Amino acid sequence: MDLSDSVPATTPAKAQRVLVLQGGGALGSYQAGAFQALCRSGFEPEWVAGISIGAINAAIIAGNGPETRVDRLKEFWEMVSSPVSWNPVTPGERARSLFNETSAALIATFGVPGFFTPRIPPAPLWPPGSPQSQSYYDTAPLKKTLERLVDFDRINDLKMRFSVGAVGVTSGNFRYFDNVEFRKAGKKIGPEHVMASGALPPGFPSVVIEGEHYWDGGIASNTPLDFVLEEEFNRDLLIFQVDLFSARGDLPTSLLEAAEREKDIRYSSRTRTSTDKNKQIHNARKAVRDLLSKLPDHLNNDPSVEFLRKASKENTVTVVHLIYKSKNYETNSKDYDFSHVAMVEHWEAGVRDVHLSMRNKERLERPQPGQTMATYDLTGKGSKPAEGKQE
Repeated sequence: MDLSDSVPATTPAKAQRVLVLQGGGALGSYQAGAFQALCRSGFEPEWVAGISIGAINAAIIAGNGPETRVDRLKEFWEMVSSPVSWNPVTPGERARSLFNETSAALIATFGVPGFFTPRIPPAPLWPPGSPQSQSYYDTAPLKKTLERLVDFDRINDLKMRFSVGAVGVTSGNFRYFDNVEFRKAGKKIGPEHVMASGALPPGFPSVVIEGEHYWDGGIASNTPLDFVLEEEFNRDLLIFQVDLFSARGDLPTSLLEAAEREKDIRYSSRTRTSTDKNKQIHNARKAVRDLLSKLPDHLNNDPSVEFLRKASKENTVTVVHLIYKSKNYETNSKDYDFSHVAMVEHWEAGVRDVHLSMRNKERLERPQPGQTMATYDLTGKGSKPAEGKQE
């Protein structure tokens, strides 16, 4: 039932539930763990949107039934973390940092099973202009993995709304591949749309869709939050966004820390910027509605007034924002350290952070009367209102 045609929701539980997944490579297992915990908390998304590794996780979620989603996510993350299956032999943060850098170097050299393999011969040895000359790795294995783990018929049957973003290489324009819009246009979502969202250069090759080459959506925006907020303004929304890079961090004290901090800032989602912008839009709609209520009766049927009445109709939005916090021993290689020990740590961190945060589920209420948007930043210490802070 469309909530826009019924009594407005009084709690987020009655709103449309949306899961938003940021890009972040090997850190994506944190999202998988968070999703597992959300399922245990009764959060069943009606819409999942992702960028890069978030697009892959989103495809596995949308392309499987509720009873198999977590199992398929586990299968994917167990497979891609299998090359480095051993654990650090020496305790301590310095030893762990060395282990992380070593495992990341092995991944960069030999690739990831079911995901990508190094080009042989290397890209510089291929003729200029050839597809092989433009990326270090071949992502053909990912296509086979997606075809095996994802039921694209289920996605195209609109069992769940599914959206992934990519950037046109020549146009520079951001584009979302959305199964609802594709259905209207008589098109279908396939593995290539997910791969396009994760085609981060120069590591991965661009993906050709309808004659256009596409790269990783994280180049332009590492979160699909804006798309979700712009697409749906009738139904109330409860959005759970899981990010893998934090905009906030300590001042670097070394080159490795500087490289990590730069990457965090570059790929962190400006969630507060998006919500602040949308709050302004919601306030403008409210002002229009207030103004329309003061017009004389003879203007009620005026076409311009009717247009403004429809345009100023709005929903309420609750954004629940969970951000992965890096460990002290993690460095710039954390997003391509696909070691099994790192995968397990990230997965367990996602489970733990959601469980701790959702202890205060009563805090995640619909915006107060007179408000139309509320944002909560969740951490391992529980939930708290964002108070306008940017993360």
